Amino acid sequence: MSLSPASDDFCGRLGLAQPLLNAPMAGAAGGRLAAAVSSAGGLGMVGIGGGVASDWLERELALAAASGKPWGAGLMAWVLEESLEPLRVVLEHRPDLVCVSFGDPGAAATLARDAGSLVAMQVGNAADLRRALEGDIDVVVVRGSEGGGHGRNEVATLPLLQLALDQTDKPVLAAGGIATARGVAAVLAAGAQGAWIGTRFAACTESISPAKVKEAIASAGTDDTVYTRAFDIAQHLAWPAEFGGRALRNRFSERWADDIESLQGEVAASPSITETVEAARRDADVAQAPVYAGQSAGLTHGGESAADVVADLAGFRTYLRASVSRW
Repeated sequence: MSLSPASDDFCGRLGLAQPLLNAPMAGAAGGRLAAAVSSAGGLGMVGIGGGVASDWLERELALAAASGKPWGAGLMAWVLEESLEPLRVVLEHRPDLVCVSFGDPGAAATLARDAGSLVAMQVGNAADLRRALEGDIDVVVVRGSEGGGHGRNEVATLPLLQLALDQTDKPVLAAGGIATARGVAAVLAAGAQGAWIGTRFAACTESISPAKVKEAIASAGTDDTVYTRAFDIAQHLAWPAEFGGRALRNRFSERWADDIESLQGEVAASPSITETVEAARRDADVAQAPVYAGQSAGLTHGGESAADVVADLAGFRTYLRASVSRW
C-alpha cells in the first residue's frame, strides 16, 4: 500500500472516523490499547521495544488485529538493524501502518511496503525530515521535543510541523504535547492529517503500564518532566545517544540527569545502580524507575478508557468551527 501525492487523505484511505492515533509506546501500548483505540474510530498502535518475548509479541499483535479495524505497529530502526525478524512477525498479522523510527528505516521500510503496509517515520529535526521525504516513507510523523519517551530534544512540535508541511505533500501527523481537543484542533488547522498522542493514552485503563505509573502520570504537572539519557545508561540500554527520553522527574533523575559522566563511571564500576533501576522497574517504584511521559502529563487524567479519550479528543471539531466563525 502506498499513498499518492497531495490529494490523498490519510484517514480516508484507512477508513478512520477520527484523525487520532495512540503513539506506539513500548511498555504502554499493547494490543488491548490498540484494539480499543481502533474500535473507537482512531488508529491503534502497538509499541514494540527491543528484546520482546516472541509469545508476548504474538499475543499483543493478535489482540490488536482481532478488532477487525485498521491498526498499526511501531518499531525501532536501531533494533531492526540487528535482525528484521520482529518486523516479519508483525507483518504476518497484516498491520495497516508500520512506523520505523530512531535511525534509518532502511531495509525495514522496504520490507513493510512490499508487504502492503503504509510506512511512517518519526522525525525530530530537519535532517530526519529530509530522510522521511525519500520515496520509501509514506507518512511523516513530526515528533516535537515536548513529547514523552524517546526521541530528539531539538525542535518543538509546532515549528517542526510547519517545516514539514511546507516541504512535503505526504500526509503529516503531529506528535508531542497534544492531549486535548484544543491541541488536536491546533495541529489539524495547521494542516496535519492526524494527531499522534502518547501520554494521555499511557495513563488510560487499557494501557499495559502498571497502575502506579498511570497514577504518577495523572498526578504530574506540565513542568514535571526531564529529558535525559540517565535511565538508559543506568540500564545499559543501547539507545543511540541522540535519542534521550522525556520522563517524569523523580529521585533518580534529580541525582543523575545532569551528571551523566559521573553516572557512566558509577555504572561501569559497580552493578548496584543498574540493579536498583531494574528492580524499580519490576516493582513500579516511580521514585527510581523511568516513567516516560511528555509535558502533556499536566493535561492528563487517570482512570479514563481509550474510548473516553477518543471521544473527548473528537471535540476538536467544536474548536475548529468556533475559529472559523471568529475569523
